[in-house]
Amino acid sequence: MAGLEFDAVVNWVAFTPDHIEADLNLFRGRTGQYVFISSASAYQTPPAHLPVTESTILDNPYWQYSRDKAACEDRMLRAYREEKFPMTIVRPSHTYDQTMLPFESGWTVVARMRAGKPVVVTGDGTSLWTLTHNTDFARGFVPLLAHPGAIGEVFQITSDEWLTWNQIHQMIAHAAGVEPHLVHVPAEVISRFDPEWGAGLLGDKSNSMVFDNSKIKRLVPDFHCTVPFMRGAEEIMTWYDANPARQKVDTSADKLMDRLTQLMAEIKAD
Repeated sequence: MAGLEFDAVVNWVAFTPDHIEADLNLFRGRTGQYVFISSASAYQTPPAHLPVTESTILDNPYWQYSRDKAACEDRMLRAYREEKFPMTIVRPSHTYDQTMLPFESGWTVVARMRAGKPVVVTGDGTSLWTLTHNTDFARGFVPLLAHPGAIGEVFQITSDEWLTWNQIHQMIAHAAGVEPHLVHVPAEVISRFDPEWGAGLLGDKSNSMVFDNSKIKRLVPDFHCTVPFMRGAEEIMTWYDANPARQKVDTSADKLMDRLTQLMAEIKAD
């Protein structure tokens, strides 16, 4: 990279402060802007107030991934304060495209729906969640590149559509042409059976997370989201149904859902 300079560098795959340190050494003096892609999961969990803003404290005691992202942000901010390294921090939340189902086990959930089997929904399914289509995210993100007003700033970029997890499952089921059988399981119970899945739920998806996008809209007045998740769900199902090879079932996740739904049935019977 000797002799190369850049208007903007974006790192989507920096996950620990060591990654940031390496980039500081690599791009110091070589770029007009360095954009670190953080995560909205780093915010206080569960949040004390909604909607979440960029000033909401970063404090996620449940998920190491989120704590590492927060530590990366700390290093970025220190580099800006101490040496005016031209950084920008962006915090996406759940961003998807046509290839990404909004479930940890992906197609397994749809396969169970189509087979008439129950699917697991964390908690009572009423916590609010925000799903952002990748094209909508791009409308807010691309104008930040090489924008002088973005230097030294933090932005969250999400949709303004707030949905419950019950609604999200129902929209996917509708796009799949079936009626879902939803079984609600506490995140703490799921965590006992699968700590990795549980960490993502306790540290992120089981909590209501909705966002105030006023800051990005002030800097990028044209930013607005145009793809509601109902349409996104149809795009997802069209993509998966176009090629059955994409429809991969995670057998271990499938068996775990059987165990969890059976457990909840036994608890209900008692």
